[in-house]
Amino acid sequence: MGKLYRSSNKVIAGVCAGVAEYFGWDAKIVRLIALLCLIFGGCGAVAYVILWVLMPLQKEKSYAERLKDRIDNGK
Repeated sequence: MGKLYRSSNKVIAGVCAGVAEYFGWDAKIVRLIALLCLIFGGCGAVAYVILWVLMPLQKEKSYAERLKDRIDNGK
């Protein structure tokens, strides 16, 4: 596993996408879990804001790094 960063693949702040990338999950699943926590538990918003503040933003990858990632992932 790599480092935990807010992703540039973001809807609001990139927190859910960053968590998904860290664990190798689909970002839609993490976003759904966060939404359910917000609706049913109320703690989702607090956790999201805390992660938003604490997680550093992921640096943009260079073209060569993106190309290497695509080759490594077989896409």
